[in-house]
Amino acid sequence: MTRTKEDILREIDKAGVRYIRLCFTDILGTIKGMSITRSEIEQVLEEGQGFDGSSVEGFARIEESDLMAIPVPVTFRIIPWDIAGEKVAMMFCDITHPDGRPYEGDPRWILKNNIEKIKNKGWTFYVGPEIEYFYFKNNKETGILDQDGYFDYTTVNIGTVLRKQTVGALEDIGISVECSHHEVAPSQHEIDLKYQEALVMADFAQVYRFIVKEVALKNDVYATFMPKPMFGENGSGMHCHMSLFNGDKNLFFDKKHKYHLSDMAQKFTAGVLKHIKEFTLVTNQWANSYKRLVPGYEAPVYVSWGRRNRSSMVRVPMYRVGKEKATRIELRSPDPAANPYLAFACMLAAGLKGINENYSLAEPIEENIYHMTDKEKGKLNLDVLPNSLENAIIEFENSSFIRETLGDHVTDKLIENKRMEWDKYRTHVSQFEIDNYLPKL
Repeated sequence: MTRTKEDILREIDKAGVRYIRLCFTDILGTIKGMSITRSEIEQVLEEGQGFDGSSVEGFARIEESDLMAIPVPVTFRIIPWDIAGEKVAMMFCDITHPDGRPYEGDPRWILKNNIEKIKNKGWTFYVGPEIEYFYFKNNKETGILDQDGYFDYTTVNIGTVLRKQTVGALEDIGISVECSHHEVAPSQHEIDLKYQEALVMADFAQVYRFIVKEVALKNDVYATFMPKPMFGENGSGMHCHMSLFNGDKNLFFDKKHKYHLSDMAQKFTAGVLKHIKEFTLVTNQWANSYKRLVPGYEAPVYVSWGRRNRSSMVRVPMYRVGKEKATRIELRSPDPAANPYLAFACMLAAGLKGINENYSLAEPIEENIYHMTDKEKGKLNLDVLPNSLENAIIEFENSSFIRETLGDHVTDKLIENKRMEWDKYRTHVSQFEIDNYLPKL
């Protein structure tokens, strides 16, 4: 779908929109932006909006802080409720230097730049994320709203009501939802978006997180995408389904292969598996992310692939006759607090490296890896993800693949930011330490 300047002005006036939020994303995946009024929108659509990027995480230094936010008309949407009694719209922007050059610290541009590498081949990269989250009573404690479990459906449950309201709001603004359901942990939910081109989906993922939180807030509830908010319960993941198409043809499908995976799909999968440790800092970027990536809670930690095996890092959903276009791979390690632009860029780049350099894919592992003995795992020579933010930083920092994919600016800024986070985390004295060491040491 395309939108012209005239289309946007017509929609604004028809709906009585007074304010338009110009949105962009910092390197950590947080939506930033500024509001303009109806009287300013025509000029901004023509020329963009200047702003100071020096205080935005991972953006410009003070001496080179002048940046431009260039609205992307196709992303224009009217927020489906009034804010402070006013109709408000939102639109994502590309960030540029004042001379029009793309800004190298803009995550949206980084994804676009990686997508450009397949455009001349006529390929399209599709992504469909399953984004999980929790509802709590407030943002100070993990006060759950229910004791339900996987696929439980209770119409009187406030979480179910909020989830349905969220699905309705998403569809009201043109974001298609495939399904929604209660997840494994108490008060944990999932809404699956219908697969889209990667850049569109990254925008959608940002709107999704905004809508989930806003609907909860309107009902005096707090929604969180924190990867592991509760001890002893499953954390929240963002399983990402991926495929490459050429027009209407799914390049991942081969009816003659025993797993119905084309040679391209196998090499793409091998690329993701080979480089996953290097980009885990992107897909799992918080110290808390590594509380989820432990054996026993469904989140994968072993670098492997399988079909029925949900302990695998990459799962290939079973082929169904007549559903050739649905052939895809599912990366299960990312969490919902990742920056979707950078995450999708790394996934695509890793897969392309596998294709371009003819990586070979090992045989699948269909046994539950968590039930294997150390000896059995040793025979398979299984590699594992980094087990802490510190180790993820090390893998990331030593990767030439990462610099090729994200560029020096974002790579260096992420390392700087995450080192600071790790230093704060490792020097913090937790309640666990007080409870266990103070009485006896």
